[in-house]
Amino acid sequence: MSKRKKTEESVRFFQPEWTDEFAFVDRAGTATCLICSDKFASMKRSNIKRHFDTHHAQFAAKYPAGDSRRKACQELLKKVQVGQQQLRAWTTQGDGTSASFVDALAIVKNGKPFTDGEYAKNLMLDVANELFDDFPNKDKIIKRIKDMPLSARTVHDRTILMANQVEETQIKDINTSEYFSLALDESTDVDHIAQLSIMARYAAGDALREENLAVLPMKGCTRGEDIFKSFMDFVKEKNVPLNKLISVCTDGAPCMVGKHKGFVTLLRQHEGRCILNFHCIIHQEALCAQLCGKQLNEVMGLVVSVVNFIVARALNDREFKALLAEVESHYPGLILHSNVRWLSRGKVLSRFASCLDEIRTFLKMKNAERPELYDTEWLLKLYYLVDISEHLHQLNVKMQGIGNTVLSLQQAVFAFEKKLEQQLQQLAGFTSELLVTFKSRFGEFRERSSLFKFITHPHESAVDEAHLSCIPGVSIGDFEMEVADLTSSDIWMGKFKSLNDQLEGIARQRAQLASEHRWTDMGKLPSEDQLILNTWNELPISFRTLRRVSIAVLTMFGSTYTCEKSFSHMKNIKTNLRSRLNDESLNACMKLNLTKYEPDFKAISKSMQHQKSH
Repeated sequence: MSKRKKTEESVRFFQPEWTDEFAFVDRAGTATCLICSDKFASMKRSNIKRHFDTHHAQFAAKYPAGDSRRKACQELLKKVQVGQQQLRAWTTQGDGTSASFVDALAIVKNGKPFTDGEYAKNLMLDVANELFDDFPNKDKIIKRIKDMPLSARTVHDRTILMANQVEETQIKDINTSEYFSLALDESTDVDHIAQLSIMARYAAGDALREENLAVLPMKGCTRGEDIFKSFMDFVKEKNVPLNKLISVCTDGAPCMVGKHKGFVTLLRQHEGRCILNFHCIIHQEALCAQLCGKQLNEVMGLVVSVVNFIVARALNDREFKALLAEVESHYPGLILHSNVRWLSRGKVLSRFASCLDEIRTFLKMKNAERPELYDTEWLLKLYYLVDISEHLHQLNVKMQGIGNTVLSLQQAVFAFEKKLEQQLQQLAGFTSELLVTFKSRFGEFRERSSLFKFITHPHESAVDEAHLSCIPGVSIGDFEMEVADLTSSDIWMGKFKSLNDQLEGIARQRAQLASEHRWTDMGKLPSEDQLILNTWNELPISFRTLRRVSIAVLTMFGSTYTCEKSFSHMKNIKTNLRSRLNDESLNACMKLNLTKYEPDFKAISKSMQHQKSH
């Protein structure tokens, strides 16, 4: 190697004469072209010269080496400096970047495509032209809106940045919490890709949170080993502390709870300790509701047959609706039944019973009469099925929602069992099989009922060592000593008396609002799990073990309702029109739709390079 080449290799830093010779400047240790903005990390004259000769031959021909090229390069440098000053002034006057984050979040939360960013900008411009027509600074307002970056790529990038920030906050809070629990379920999207929804519940300070950790695509099989591998890859990548995991709630599928290769079994083997497993209580209730005896199933079969005869045929459907309108019925038509949407059964039966006279008349007009519709015994079975389906529907709705504790879910099921026992005296043949089915299920909830009751009645529940064995870091000796101190203190026990009075008041309000169908007002009631957590947080540090046990119970999922809710969002986001949405974008959109964390727009915008809209 020649001496010249050795010198060039050993001294690689920007030379000032390259600005006038090749139109390059030094920016943060990289050589940047003033003409095309290309960057070179390697400060080698040969690389820069090759770029100039190859890509900017016309510029070199127009401005030969010497004074003409020097002046041309200086003009380029001045333009770049003026543009940077204008950009700094623009970002100082108003944070358009933060505003674009707000717009991107609104687009994502409403399930709209990223391309709606430009539509939103045009809409704002049209509205601003009319709304601020008499404002003296109208031009400044219009310019600020025009400068806001809202291209499809920008909205996509903003979405990813906000989702990443929310995810960092979630993982940070889980690592600082005492314990957390998981709910997992799997569903298929519009592209026939299995998506695994992972929800976490944990106490972050004085707040209980239910958050969507991730939606993991399962491109191949969905066996227990496949789900476990995808889950562990995510855990290792995000540093999720599995040593704090208390319980896992699933839909009870073999791939989740299989004895040898189910997800929960593999997770327990990996951790080498006890991890509680709950079969979704709502799913179990649905399985019970499907078994109402042979006679009642025959009634349901006839109802479905008649409904299909009327609704599934276009002409019959139109004529039946015309008949209902003629008699001034309160209902516009019948409802189709679907075995998948099992909650529809109660509504189908109720509507059928309400329109029974019109159905008889219509079938007579069509010469398709069913003698069962006039049989007293069959009608008794029908009305019983309507009644029991309505009770099952009310039970299911009561167990839905975010923030339900395992205690409240268990109490709802046990209360329904007592109702069945009371009806058993009058309708033994119809109710006994349903009651037996209920009694045979919910085993994991029955076994730990005393542990669940502890969070509201610590002085009454009989918690033993077996109950505490799945809660890491809790000693049965410390637990018993602290329970003795707590039950002997009137001051601290008064806290729980006040708590139960509050819970009773909320239950009364919820029942009243439900009877009036004021569902929006029900959502404004205080959260029961939050009241329980606040009560335990008010206790002194001397009851630390009891507090840890209560937090462990409060984090437990009793159902996979939040997973099902996430799938509803997924179907709204990834539609036939957005079927090419990639995994990263889908995960980010779902996270921002489901989280209660608010992204910090200011912090994100400060950490990135500002860029005006072109």
